[in-house]
Amino acid sequence: MLKTINKTITWIGLVLFVTIIAIAVRFGYPEIPYPLIATAETPKHYTELEFPPLPEIQLPEYIRYELDNGMVVYLVEDRDLPLIRGTAFISTGSRFEPSDKVGLAELTGTLMRSGGTKSHPPEKLNFILEQNAASIETGISITLGKAAFNTLTEDIDTVLPLFAEVLQEPAFASPQLELAKTQQRGAIARRNDDPQNITTREFNKLIYGGDSPYARTVEYETLDNISRQDIIDFYQQYVRPENIILGIVGDFDTQEMQTKIASAFAEWKVITPQPKLTIPSATQKHNSSVFLIERPDSTQSNVMLGHLGDTFKNPDYAALSVMNGVLNGFGGRLFDEVRSRQGLAYSVYGLWSPNYDYPGKFASGGQTQSATTVPFIQAILQEIERLRTNTISEEELAKAKESILNSFVFNFQNPSQTLSRLMRYEYFDYPQDFIFQYQDQVKATTIEDIQRVAQKYLQPEQIVTLVVGNSAEMNPALKSLRGEIEKIDLVSTNY
Repeated sequence: MLKTINKTITWIGLVLFVTIIAIAVRFGYPEIPYPLIATAETPKHYTELEFPPLPEIQLPEYIRYELDNGMVVYLVEDRDLPLIRGTAFISTGSRFEPSDKVGLAELTGTLMRSGGTKSHPPEKLNFILEQNAASIETGISITLGKAAFNTLTEDIDTVLPLFAEVLQEPAFASPQLELAKTQQRGAIARRNDDPQNITTREFNKLIYGGDSPYARTVEYETLDNISRQDIIDFYQQYVRPENIILGIVGDFDTQEMQTKIASAFAEWKVITPQPKLTIPSATQKHNSSVFLIERPDSTQSNVMLGHLGDTFKNPDYAALSVMNGVLNGFGGRLFDEVRSRQGLAYSVYGLWSPNYDYPGKFASGGQTQSATTVPFIQAILQEIERLRTNTISEEELAKAKESILNSFVFNFQNPSQTLSRLMRYEYFDYPQDFIFQYQDQVKATTIEDIQRVAQKYLQPEQIVTLVVGNSAEMNPALKSLRGEIEKIDLVSTNY
């Protein structure tokens, strides 16, 4: 107990240290005039404010190598704090699970950690990590599996072997499986409580289709179909060293860390054939339709409209990002026109959101009063059409580009962020300098580029509209958008 308290105090001390440094950087400490005298200054107009140029992005030094078993390893030394963080990307995802066992991948990811290991049952694993103020977490999303650890430097020889056990020898304890299933059932029972969650979930189904691996949801039936052996089989099929990219950053000596990694992982071998990962395709399910989910007690509507998008590899991605900046965000066209000038929205957005290896979406929408639902939708569509047909101004272009380029530095605030980006690019087969290519392409984007990509990629005839709200209070009625409105029954949403 005393050791845990001491480590907790150490963590608190580190947080306070970082906070003090942040304050020092922000406010110029210790260059505080003495004695302290309060003086009043005439505030400057924002146009008079001057800021130093942003620093050039510098990648930290790192090494990349492979173990004989195929595992890829990245190492980045960062001696600022006595901490070490590790992350493993695993080539798997829920898109590879059987359609009658939706939820299998998520349960596998959860149980890899919560179900303990062959040498350390869940309670013992939890106790050791708590005593060392460390953490190990695992999970599987649509496109990848992920395992991570955080520890103080002094405990790396305890935590790294445990992390290796979680990856190589999960026990998938039955009590934890039943607990995870119970939690999933609870999530299913509550998932229609929040209209925003309903809107996002059901819009994905309208775009990709309810049976698509990019939109399907866990149901009681699919959950009941999943056995402990299914989880073991899924794990054994996908979690293997040649399917893993491991990155570690923190307070360590690189050569010593290489020795520790070899001790923990070098002997890990899987003799079963490696699965062939065929990325499921994605196409748009519905075109140019209006859908309604009734919520009679609601006083506002949640709206989402849009169509299928593309990937980051699209050569027009940078221009589309700048277009996105013109349309979206504080000071963007939707905010200025739909929210500020017309007063039709509590919130409004319009996002071109690509994915790495399957098409993302263009999605716009927001929240509005029930009575103004139709004018709100019409106003968004008008702004989309105006972007397609009218040339943007030099000021809009400059502001959108400046916003992207000024925020660029925040992609590299610490070595952990940079390492994660390098790993992700390798995982999805992108060039490691992709982010810098993107930066250069943003700088080169022109007004003509914006109109070209808006005309090419914003497709009004493909736009699907979903409204979650009380149709009786909508004035004019929702059917004024187009004659027939298709209603969605949340009890059965296989469309």
